[in-house]
Amino acid sequence: MQIPRLHQDTIDEVKHRADIVDVISERVVLKKRGKDFLGLCPFHNEKTPSFSVSPSKQMYFCFGCQAGGNVFKFMMELDKRSFADVVLDLARRYQVPVQTLEPEQRQELQRKISERNQIYEVLEVASRFYQYALWQPSGEAALEYLQQQRQLKDETIKEFKLGYATVGWDILYRYLVEDKHYPLQLLEKAGLIKPRSEGRGFYDTFRNRLMIPIHDITGKVIAFGGRSLGEDKPKYLNSPETEVFNKGKTLFGLNKAKDGISQFDQAVVVEGYFDVIALHAVGITNVVASLGTALSIEQVRLAMRYSDSKQLILNFDADKAGNIAAQRAIGEVADLAYKGEVQLKILNIPDGKDADEYLFNNSSEDYQQLLAKAPLWLDWQIEQITKDADLRQATDFQKACQQMVKLLKNIANPDTRNYYVSRCAEILSLGDAQLIALRAENLLTQITPTSNQQWGGSYQKNKNYKSYTNSKTYKKNQNNYLSSNDYQNQPEDSSSNVINTIAKTEQSLLEKAEGLLLLIYLHSSEYRQTITNTLEENNLQFSLSHHRFLWQQILNISDNNSSVELISTLQDRYLEFPEQMEMISHLFHLSEAAQKQIIRTPQVILRATLSMERVLREKRYRHFRELWERTDPEIEPDKWKSYYQAFMAEKQQLGELDKQRCFNVGEF
Repeated sequence: MQIPRLHQDTIDEVKHRADIVDVISERVVLKKRGKDFLGLCPFHNEKTPSFSVSPSKQMYFCFGCQAGGNVFKFMMELDKRSFADVVLDLARRYQVPVQTLEPEQRQELQRKISERNQIYEVLEVASRFYQYALWQPSGEAALEYLQQQRQLKDETIKEFKLGYATVGWDILYRYLVEDKHYPLQLLEKAGLIKPRSEGRGFYDTFRNRLMIPIHDITGKVIAFGGRSLGEDKPKYLNSPETEVFNKGKTLFGLNKAKDGISQFDQAVVVEGYFDVIALHAVGITNVVASLGTALSIEQVRLAMRYSDSKQLILNFDADKAGNIAAQRAIGEVADLAYKGEVQLKILNIPDGKDADEYLFNNSSEDYQQLLAKAPLWLDWQIEQITKDADLRQATDFQKACQQMVKLLKNIANPDTRNYYVSRCAEILSLGDAQLIALRAENLLTQITPTSNQQWGGSYQKNKNYKSYTNSKTYKKNQNNYLSSNDYQNQPEDSSSNVINTIAKTEQSLLEKAEGLLLLIYLHSSEYRQTITNTLEENNLQFSLSHHRFLWQQILNISDNNSSVELISTLQDRYLEFPEQMEMISHLFHLSEAAQKQIIRTPQVILRATLSMERVLREKRYRHFRELWERTDPEIEPDKWKSYYQAFMAEKQQLGELDKQRCFNVGEF
């Protein structure tokens, strides 16, 4: 249906009612910062949050890409939708009556909007019907199941509006159609009835099942979960997805748990309906369930909307099946955890019990203690890696190393990665302090250069770097690779200037070396495979974000393109990315000087990759030297010795790299 022009009164009312924090938090994990909220910008890739949302101004702004506007513009830009479509969507959500400028289209539009309200209405009537049936003689078995097997009190049963779907094939159908006169099409759209296979008539979706209503955040019934009380399969049956129900965007119990999540500043996700009900019954009210699906980002954002610390605890059985369920349920949430947007923890209840069973013989205080001791997801992952492994056996050791490297590669925050590299190195050293530095070095070597680039970043502010970074040897080695005089006239007593110079020099070296490889790849197609092979053989990647972005775009394009075709295709793709285009556009053009130098392409490729490797080696050198300088040889002689050996080994490698220098990269 074509959306008609909307009346200005409707637009103004929607703008007045819509909460920009409420809308944006469904798409971005926001954390409270003073009066505003902060998160990662959805309009460009970034690792440090620069996307600000102001509830007082009802505006958003990104300090990184300069995107900004109100709630309408956010939805239009992110979803590529029209203004009228966005306003209409928000009008439905916030129940704003819609007025149009074309009276002839108003009736059809109002019919579409009212259909959702009719579905809400018939679901609420069905819920009351199920509740009534539970307390009738026909529902005696269902009620006994709740009271005896689930040990639920009557007030809890009524609070969660539990009910019973009778055995008959069309009991609800006859009640809603014949007694209440609801249209068949509405019941079918609400997921309450299904057409018979032979095409004559309908039958109830739920029969002889304990009924658990599922509510949206406002408390409206949007679907049902039914537990079989007989031999019917499946054991649990959910309503089909409808106009008002999307399983992947719904959390059972969130309407009751939102206040508890705010109070405890954490959300607990369990496996089943009765886990939620049992925990709420004993006063643990920050608990929701994911409706049996892998936890989606939309579900996480729904729950995290009410937690400032963004702490999420997944509660699964402690047995093998429970661990598999935990891995499956984590789903897309892993990316948020790696980035640090969510503090993800895992709670395994002892003896393979679920929360409902645990409370039969334990108190709510016991469960709260388990929550308090729940490990962070990364710690839990490491525990799973080493749980059944004998690290003294070569095969188990190698497998554990590979899994740890895979885990460490995904950690975006450098400080967090530093911590877990050390943690894994200690585990792999098997109590031998002398091996810790070696294990850490081995892990670092296998982590991608992008990760290594940030390794040791938390140490750069330490004044202990001054002795080395001010030394003539360090300056000489750096100047061997650069034609600039970045180190000249630096105050010897200013550690902050030294640190800034280090960063500036390494940035300059990487800018030149990586730019060289990309320039050759773009303009000399015969060397593309050589560049690709060299990077792979030396386990190198582009460290600078704009170079890494360009490289990824290149890899997405066929290798068979000529230089002209490749550059033209890239320029077409970059029309939507003006900032990145500005930073790399100079690589699309080959100057006269560059054309002369490109004759020496094989040597240039070698020297550029050596320069990239040198920056990474330099960072590792500083890291191990810092550890050595911070270690007391009297208290920890083994560690002191191992760190000394590690940084001297890196120093030796740096010397070898310097010997291979054939020309100055800065000349190009």
